Amino acid sequence: MENLMDKRQITARVTKLTWERIWLHLEVKITFAEGADKDSKLSFYLVNGLYEPKAKLKVTEIEGDTYKLKINITNPGTGLCLPQGTYSMIICQKKCQMAKAEIAESLVKEMSSASRNFLYGGRAKVYSVTFYVTEGDEGLPFIMYVLAGGRTGISAPVAHAKKGFHPKEELKKKYSKINKPLKVDMYWKYRKLYKHKSKKPVVMFMSEQSTSISTNLKAVKDRMIARGLDEDYMIVESYRSSVTNPRQGLKSWMDLLKKMAMSDFIFLDDHAPVLDWLILDKDTALIQLWHAGAGFKSSGYSRWGHIGCPAPYSCHRQYKYGISGSKNIAHFFSEVWGINDSQVLPTGMPRIDEFLDKDYRRKKTKELYEKYPMCKDKKVILFAPTYRGTNKANAHYPYELIDFKRLYELCGDEYVVLFKMHPWVASEVPISDKYKDRFADVGRYPNINDLFYITELLITDYSSNIFEYSLMKKPMLFFAFDEIQYSFSRGFHRAYEESAPGKVCHTFEEVLQAIADEDFDYPKVEEYVEKHFDYIDSHASDRVIDWIILGSLPESVKKELAADAAMKKELETLDFKPIQ
Repeated sequence: MENLMDKRQITARVTKLTWERIWLHLEVKITFAEGADKDSKLSFYLVNGLYEPKAKLKVTEIEGDTYKLKINITNPGTGLCLPQGTYSMIICQKKCQMAKAEIAESLVKEMSSASRNFLYGGRAKVYSVTFYVTEGDEGLPFIMYVLAGGRTGISAPVAHAKKGFHPKEELKKKYSKINKPLKVDMYWKYRKLYKHKSKKPVVMFMSEQSTSISTNLKAVKDRMIARGLDEDYMIVESYRSSVTNPRQGLKSWMDLLKKMAMSDFIFLDDHAPVLDWLILDKDTALIQLWHAGAGFKSSGYSRWGHIGCPAPYSCHRQYKYGISGSKNIAHFFSEVWGINDSQVLPTGMPRIDEFLDKDYRRKKTKELYEKYPMCKDKKVILFAPTYRGTNKANAHYPYELIDFKRLYELCGDEYVVLFKMHPWVASEVPISDKYKDRFADVGRYPNINDLFYITELLITDYSSNIFEYSLMKKPMLFFAFDEIQYSFSRGFHRAYEESAPGKVCHTFEEVLQAIADEDFDYPKVEEYVEKHFDYIDSHASDRVIDWIILGSLPESVKKELAADAAMKKELETLDFKPIQ
């Protein structure tokens, strides 16, 4: 690439640095010299000390002479974190290097506070992004330093045995570390043995979170069988609860590894820890049929730096595709998984096929009124928040915040309340016997979506259950008593109060008042539906099958995938080395 920086046709100064979760936003002021080309497109690259371009920044807006840029440091378009290195920003035009960005003097004092440390690996490792200015340089060149580091000892060594040292536990840890390479070796041996053994392509449905098939996986599998595709494809399945029970036996591991090795397509419905360290053959397509629609909680790489976030390389990086309800919300999912927007296919959620089926709805509505006769001829309020806590082991809900007495009185002869807590919350809702004619704990009812048919008002908080319920075109309330704390500990991937499709309440008093006044901010529901659903039909499973398994991707998707592939190739082939 020709270097024309000495001609000073363009100068560039970074005037603003801000963060939005894992997105770095920059504003760069461009000044053109007299006679310079002001019309041709400008491109902005992060180039390391070896003159290798590792990222191309996205131009989000141009305001006069200011370019607004952004980059996702966990995935700058390559499907991996921005690598370690010392980066400069090079501005190019017509494949010529035109300028190296500098820092505006007004920004120098803010650079230290703009630096970020993202902790991961049980807070024992860190991914650090630092901005600084070096001494001796002419001007104030923009420098961005990226480092991945780990915990180091800072105390004097102790000769005696470590406190809390247990030989058996240490042996288990050692065995576990040895075990992973053995499992990887077993997978590749199975792959060599079974890759071409089946005369039919193999489609695998897999969960490491549950011992049974459910939601999107079940919908796609059932639809494949209904279409007779089980004649053309071999369907295999594996359902284990290895997340809550990690000590799976040898037989379980052999069965899982064999099925993965023989598969051409593997469909997941959640994170699979085994694929954090077992890298599949490149000919195997891993597809994420995420169980949630689109709530507010940050997860995956969207909450990088928070407790429980993934490592720089994880299962998510291996997805060929994921799915979403619409193109408008694809970026929420790509951010979570650390993949590109083009890889998130707006097929719709397969589990909604059954939810929208009129015959199924009539059948379930009848069953629900028989099971919960208190709901007949009443307006049903469904109280269905997410859990609090970091995982299944400590999941809970602060029932003391619910004023059961006043809620009961408010119900009168008009309302009844069904409490459906998150499946991870083990403790039952403390409903007094005197309230049981209007309150019921339906936590054991298997499918929350069925309950939406008889619900007139949903009260939730940060849960993704709003996704399906919004299709009922009925009001919602949001009891977000801990919005600030939750935002800090879990993080939101979008502005909560702006995006919540209903009125947000921060005290239970506000909840009671909103019900009494029927103040639900309902128009936000219709806005939510319009944004989150490209299709409102019962053919999402067919689109998953046709687009992914049968390979009939829409042309628009193919173009986006091709554009991302071209960008990756560009980064691999561009040469920023100075001409000797």
